[in-house]
Amino acid sequence: MRASDEILFTRPGRILLNRPKALNTLTLGMCESLLARLQAWKVDPAVKAVLIAGAGEKAFCAGGDVVRLYTDHKAGGSLAERFWRTEYRANAAIKHLGKPYVALMDGIVMGGGVGVSVHGSHRVVTDRTTFAMPETCIGLFPDVGGSYFLPRLPGAAGMYLGLTGARLKGTDCVALGIAHALVPHGRLTELDAALADAGEVTEIINTFAQPVTDAPILAQRAAIDRHFSQDSVEAIMASLERDGGAWAAAQLAALGKYSPLALKIAFRQIRIAAGLSFNDCMRLEWRLASRVAKAHDFYEGVRALLVDKDNAPRWRPATLDAVSAADVEAYFAPLPGDALDLSDIGGDT
Repeated sequence: MRASDEILFTRPGRILLNRPKALNTLTLGMCESLLARLQAWKVDPAVKAVLIAGAGEKAFCAGGDVVRLYTDHKAGGSLAERFWRTEYRANAAIKHLGKPYVALMDGIVMGGGVGVSVHGSHRVVTDRTTFAMPETCIGLFPDVGGSYFLPRLPGAAGMYLGLTGARLKGTDCVALGIAHALVPHGRLTELDAALADAGEVTEIINTFAQPVTDAPILAQRAAIDRHFSQDSVEAIMASLERDGGAWAAAQLAALGKYSPLALKIAFRQIRIAAGLSFNDCMRLEWRLASRVAKAHDFYEGVRALLVDKDNAPRWRPATLDAVSAADVEAYFAPLPGDALDLSDIGGDT
């Protein structure tokens, strides 16, 4: 598929992520095109609202194409840095668009797919939505603006999602405020057509929305807040271990498989970002990503989960107690002369 076919602008204000066989995972070219089009549409008075959807039946967007980043790194390239810089700028362009931005989050919505949806003004999930931020399982941290939206979820839900990569249903997303409305998959075509009339976006979406009566996450909210409000990753795991229940055991088992360094980075990221502006969150993530791009765990995680698929990553360090405070602090230190430039995007600059 030609790069120009990977993301389609079917008419002014309409975006289609068009890699259905790859679950619409994002490439550098897609992010570059998205960013450029959003910047143009922001100042185009003819574009009243923007809508983004994913092609195919399986996914809105399953994330960034991290296998490409892995392959390029093994060949000595620097695609990861270029991809993340452009992707984060596109995330900021969505946040600061200043016009209705409707994301039809149908099917799989993970990682980079969250970044091109959750920062928009109107997030629509369906009965087929599977939402997650599973970065720590591949040695990454919850990026694409995760540092902004995760700490702003109720209670300790953001810490829970950011550390465990837990998967949510569409109803869960509405219950936590991640999404605004649940619309049945079978009515998305109707919704798209109705929005094309450029009426009042919120009112139109509300006419298609279903009441949310069953959100599984609500049954675990008390446990999530109790365990994931602890003051360190080690304390969270100790709390889960003391619990003794099946749900706590499952969370403990998941955390035990993930990159110890990534878990500690994500924990600190989510804690400190609660008081940051959106643009400062993206600058923080760029500092982290710039270091991750030159380190071991991300590429090892991608190898183990998506390339060799042996599910046996060899993390460095291999255990939580071997990750020092200095190890973590090094990722958060200012970058000399290489901050993420958002001066042409908007918001606080």
